[in-house]
Amino acid sequence: MPKMSSEPAVPCKRTTLHGPTMGTRWSASVDADNTLDMAALHQDLAAAVEQVDEQMSPWKPDSDLMRLNRAPVDDWLELPAEILKVLGCALDVHRLSAGTFDPCVGALVNAWGFGAVRDAPDAQAIRAARQSMPRAAHGCLELDGPKGRARKRAPLQLDLCGIAKGYAVDRMETVLRQHGVRHALAALDGELRAVGGQACGVPWAVALERPEDGRRAVYGVIELEDLAVATSGDYRRYVKVGDARIAHTMDARRGAPVNNAVASVTVLAPTCMQADAWATALLVAGSDEGLAMAQRMGLDVLFLLRRAEGLVEVGLGRFGRIAEGSNLACHTS
Repeated sequence: MPKMSSEPAVPCKRTTLHGPTMGTRWSASVDADNTLDMAALHQDLAAAVEQVDEQMSPWKPDSDLMRLNRAPVDDWLELPAEILKVLGCALDVHRLSAGTFDPCVGALVNAWGFGAVRDAPDAQAIRAARQSMPRAAHGCLELDGPKGRARKRAPLQLDLCGIAKGYAVDRMETVLRQHGVRHALAALDGELRAVGGQACGVPWAVALERPEDGRRAVYGVIELEDLAVATSGDYRRYVKVGDARIAHTMDARRGAPVNNAVASVTVLAPTCMQADAWATALLVAGSDEGLAMAQRMGLDVLFLLRRAEGLVEVGLGRFGRIAEGSNLACHTS
């Protein structure tokens, strides 16, 4: 059963704030009384996600990410603390995932038609991107947090799309708490983070999308309380080449998009940045390697696998306690 709050009931109402960012929309469902300045909260939430986009977007030529991509090898470049934090987490997950999460896939993303350069795969660009891929991201990028700077040790093109949205949700969570909010749900695409539970005393109910092309349907429900969740899949963003559908997530080891039987991976974690990065890493790893990796790391993870008989659930941690046919209903508190 969901954990019930022992806090006394307070008169409050549900307000949903939202706005555009990163080619999609952010939102925050907030339970609060009338003393909360919703206009100021909305302004600060919008500013937080916009700052992440301004720093980490591969679509904006003047972003800090693109400045780093253009910087000469071995030259130190001053960077904001926020992007250095995300780069540090990206390198950590890269190392712990044996390279299945790789922030150095920028050239591959562009070559396969998912970046700002082109909208279809280009064979010559793909060959060049494969040849230029660094062997290990953590050996090709040096971070100096105390001095607020970074430098490349080899030519590389960084892409933080597998982690930046999760970090943006974490920034939203920080803003909500700074405004004194105790009950909220922050979301951006498939990344969400809960501040407490709902004011009524039950966790936030989050829909897990059924990984199907062409329609939006609910697969099951996850309940969150002071926890983050992220989902990566092969069904939302892709390009068509003839009859083939090519997913947008890159497998740097193959120099090509993910091509396995994993429809989606959902990860629970203390921060949305971690959940986002690990969902990407496990999607790339595939079911066998990914499950072994998740077990080694002690992750709470749900794989939805494409099989001849339909979707098959495989879960670990909290998701491992889901009974077959339960329609998820995963309680996290």
